[in-house]
Parts: sequence; C-alpha cells; structure tokens
Amino acid sequence: MAQNFFTEIKIPQKKFFEGLVFPKILSPNPRNSVEFHSLTDAIKDQKPWLDSVLHQHGAILFRGFSVSTAADFNNVVEAFGYEELPYVGGAAPRTNVVGRVFTANESPPDQKIPFHHEMAQVPEYPSKLFFFCEVEPVNGGETPIVLSHVVYERMKEKYPDFVQNLEEHGLIYTRVLGEEDDPSSPIGRGWKSTFLTNEKSVAEERAAKLNMKLEWTEDGVKTIMGPIPAIKFDKTRQRKIWFNSMVAAYTGWKDARNDPVKAVTFGDGKPLPSHIIYDCLRILEDESVAIPWQKGDVLLIDNLAVLHSRRPFASPRRVLASLCK
Repeated sequence: MAQNFFTEIKIPQKKFFEGLVFPKILSPNPRNSVEFHSLTDAIKDQKPWLDSVLHQHGAILFRGFSVSTAADFNNVVEAFGYEELPYVGGAAPRTNVVGRVFTANESPPDQKIPFHHEMAQVPEYPSKLFFFCEVEPVNGGETPIVLSHVVYERMKEKYPDFVQNLEEHGLIYTRVLGEEDDPSSPIGRGWKSTFLTNEKSVAEERAAKLNMKLEWTEDGVKTIMGPIPAIKFDKTRQRKIWFNSMVAAYTGWKDARNDPVKAVTFGDGKPLPSHIIYDCLRILEDESVAIPWQKGDVLLIDNLAVLHSRRPFASPRRVLASLCK
C-alpha cells in the first residue's frame, strides 16, 4: 500500500481547488513497515497510484527523500518510466548534466520567468516535467505553479470575448534567435541548440516538422510559429485549459533581439490588448502556489494541468529539470 511508504505533509502555501489540495506533498512515512531502499524503489512499486495522484492533483512535491545529486534525480525520473522528450524548439538556455537531466532556464537570477506551459508555443510539448533542487536558494527562486483550468475559467468569466477570440484564432509566436546561446536572456537559446544542429538545412527540416517558419538574417533567424491553439481541451479530465505562453511572451520575451509586444499576436495577426494580458498575469499570480525550495525536493508537474514560472533569487541556486513525452 502507498501509505506504507508515503505520507502526506501539510505546508502553509498549499491551496484547495474543488476540495483537492494543490500540490500534493509526499514525504517518507516514519512508520514505514515496508522495506524500500529508496524513493526509486517506492516509485516503481507504487507507479499506478502515483500516476492517479498526479492526474487528480496536477502536481506532486516529493520532500524529505534521499535525493542529493543529479544522478539520483535521473534515477527518480527513469523510475517513472515516462519516455524522454528531446528539447527541440524551446526557448530557454539549458545544459545537459547527466542522462535525461538538464539545467533549468539559465537566465540571470535577477530575472523573473513568467508563467507558461512548457513549450506551449510549439506542437510537440512534454506531458510531464520534473524539477529537482540540487542547491537550495539563499532567498527567492521559487517555482510558482497554477492550475490551468482555473485560469481558463477566471479569464472566460471576466473576458469572454477575448477568450472566444483566442479559441477561434489561436496565437502566433515570433522570436528572433542568434546563432549561439545568449546566457543573459531568458529566451536566449540560439538556433543551433534550439534545433540541435549546426546545419541550416537540418534546422529548416526540424522547424518544418513543427510547422514553424524560418526567416534567416545576417546573424540569426526569425522563427514564426502559428497560428497555434491557445486553449486546449484536456480529454482525460474533460475540461478546457489555458494552454499557451501568451503572458510569458508578452511580458518576458525581451532581449537585444526581441520586443515582447511583437512576440505574440492573435492568430489573425491582430495585436493583443495589453490591459487584459497584465490582468491575466495578476490572475495567474493570485491563483498560484509558491513553495520555497528545499535541497532534495523533486517536483513532478502534469504539463497539461499546470503552468509554472520562476521568481528572481539570490545565488547560489541550482534547480535541474527533465522533460517527458
């Protein structure tokens, strides 16, 4: 039984939606009567139960387990048995650490990363995300999370015409990439690492598979994605979700090459209303849960159910990630 190994803990940041706690926080049961040697053993033994918990609550935080290194984290990810998703088309600078584990967005610590579903701006996105706190931040650096269907319902209630436009037309995302990664930018991934190639022809092939248009410039490329849906229907939960990177693009895709106001438009090319975007950002913040990281924390997110972001922080902080199909 799962309760023989896991016990649910309560923390002040948790919230309840429709009677369900968000997120679900699991720790080792001090009265464990079953001989599990590690979290990975428990995951393998309780995989169906953990899958059902994730589906019901949208996110699980594993806290207090013996997960201390990137290799330990890689073992946890592999224990779940989800297929790996290559990071093709994403915007964030990342570095492979070990196995299926990468650094999370490497943008400077003073920069906030706005709410988004991982890779919502491309057709092939992960269904699951793992985060792991290897080095606990001095202060700040939380990864706030928010339930997507809650955001959809609040936006639909307040801005029905805007949401209808999104449902009818979708969104177009435009981003200008340099050749190499720009670590000073939260969207600074160069085209070579974005498409995992040094060849323009291969990049064009991989972009075409994503239905992404490329316009080459002297020192980089403009990528145009869309129209792509901004609202999806989550069939497994029978509800609509706010599945897009609209707020992230409009408020955060800013660097030497990119103007965030031009980064995202309605699918028919019309500009988005600024006041609604910023009100959506407020709603995201209002409904979110931000739990301070502790060393060894592993956060599992259902990417169809939950958006995430990153708050600024004081170094050192090292959070690793893994993406799954």
